[in-house]
Amino acid sequence: MDPTAPSSPLVWREDGLPQSSLYGDVYFSSVDGLAETRAVFLQGCGLPERFAGRNDFVVGELGFGSGLNIAALLDVWRREKPDGARLRIFSIEAHPLERDEAARILAHWPELGEAAQALLDAWPGRARGFHRVDLPAFDAVLDLAVMDVVEALEAWDGAADAWFLDGFSPALNPAMWREEVLAAVAARSAPGARAATFTVAGAVRRGLQAAGFEIAKRPGFGRKRERLEAWLSGERPAVPRPQSLAIIGGGIAGAALARAARAEGLAVTVIDDPDGVAASGNPTGLVTPALDAGGGPRAALYAQALARATTLYAATPDAVVAQEVLQLASAERDAGRFAAVAEQNIFEPGTMTPLDPEAAHARLGASTPALAMAGAQVVAPPTIRAAWIGETLAAHVARLERDGHGWRLLDATGAPILRADVVALAGGAASLSLDPTLPLRPVRGQASWTTGVATKAPAAFGGYAIPTRDGVLFGATHDRDETATDVRGEDHARNLATLAKGLPDLAARLEGKAFEGRAAVRATVPDHLPLAGARGDDVWLLTGLGSRGLCLAPLLAEHVVARLLGVPSPLPRQLSHLVNPARFDSPPQAAGV
Repeated sequence: MDPTAPSSPLVWREDGLPQSSLYGDVYFSSVDGLAETRAVFLQGCGLPERFAGRNDFVVGELGFGSGLNIAALLDVWRREKPDGARLRIFSIEAHPLERDEAARILAHWPELGEAAQALLDAWPGRARGFHRVDLPAFDAVLDLAVMDVVEALEAWDGAADAWFLDGFSPALNPAMWREEVLAAVAARSAPGARAATFTVAGAVRRGLQAAGFEIAKRPGFGRKRERLEAWLSGERPAVPRPQSLAIIGGGIAGAALARAARAEGLAVTVIDDPDGVAASGNPTGLVTPALDAGGGPRAALYAQALARATTLYAATPDAVVAQEVLQLASAERDAGRFAAVAEQNIFEPGTMTPLDPEAAHARLGASTPALAMAGAQVVAPPTIRAAWIGETLAAHVARLERDGHGWRLLDATGAPILRADVVALAGGAASLSLDPTLPLRPVRGQASWTTGVATKAPAAFGGYAIPTRDGVLFGATHDRDETATDVRGEDHARNLATLAKGLPDLAARLEGKAFEGRAAVRATVPDHLPLAGARGDDVWLLTGLGSRGLCLAPLLAEHVVARLLGVPSPLPRQLSHLVNPARFDSPPQAAGV
């Protein structure tokens, strides 16, 4: 974050109204902000009448601010929505408010009650990027883009049925109302979309018309004589959606897909091979991002995934074992890398803190520079899988066979296991048995653990050492192209040797101890990024997560489910490109080219 930027984009005027310190405009009407929202945006977009007959309704907003418009929308949606329908909201805010500031504003309208409280309870952060906010009591989900407006509109892959154009006044914030912005709004609109705004400024009218909207002035609210409504021709086509999903794989990828799909109302069956060993079955595991001092899309993917994963794990009873992880330096350049990461605005302010050797020693007993990752976690994967995956069907799927508009899953004898509209492969390296062309490579890893010994803090250092409920777990080996899952004494010794390089004091306390262990097979991809998306017709992938499955799986599962349902993804476009399985579909080049 820019250290010269004001700590808050809001100041309170003497008359009690909140005003932007950046643009000099107020956040809501001095007459009645809620009444203005209902008149300008809800009525202006034909709501709630346009909810009728819809399974999904998508609303976009320029200018999230205090969340007033969205709270009002949630309030009317819960009262007027069709049975089983879902509301999907995309909002943009370049200068987000703190939760307490929003709470003070929303307190003006106690009649919003539960809707305002639901927003405040899940108030999004300030890191640059997309933030997903679950609103299950309202059958709604919000994706907030904390970024500049054009960048956000280009990043979103949705198509809105209604737009609330609620930036600050065009005279004070002209960048929000540029023709380029309004053209991007039109490009992210469904046929028949409507847009509404409080301003009738000539530049706004001309911009909307140039973008393809028809416009009309309507009587304004309060001191404003007029407001503007705009609409596109056409009607969003009704697209049939799948009803059932079969997930092959019972690890964290399968569990995350099951959670995301059930949240969308899909009937889910998880098929877990009784002979398989999921890589996410250790007593505890690390939820940490891959760090990149240079930033860029790859770093942003891991930062957004970390935020989403840790939010969901924190909401899962007994899932989190420890909060904050120390990344220890393993090379001289790491201190500089840690400092660069701490400055990146893709993480929440203050959650990445470089430590000098003295501070690291006080925390952990390791005299080396470190990075304290306050947002990282140690979790219990078995607890998460039990909470998310539900009952599993123990079977080995040997073949997939087309069945009209769906799939039959067959065992080795050709007997049917079940039928589903769509199938997701989430079994790691085992997915190669169903699709040998996948660009996956198996990697065997063994972790070691014991009881009665504790580590001062969770740490990663090439290896890692993390707490369990009653001891410490450390590891792990990394053996490419090995698929055996027997537990080996020599691998316990290798793990202890790795631990001795990072945390020699802890390793010394573990000498002579008896270790339990577990070996599993991870799946890696040549470019070290996962596969999350479509693989052919109604077959989907969530695999290739490597050693970061606990970090990546929850967000990428939501992305996969969104894509298979044809609804907006929580991933910005440039990040979804990174994980698209189609990136490997181009024909290979000749050797030497």
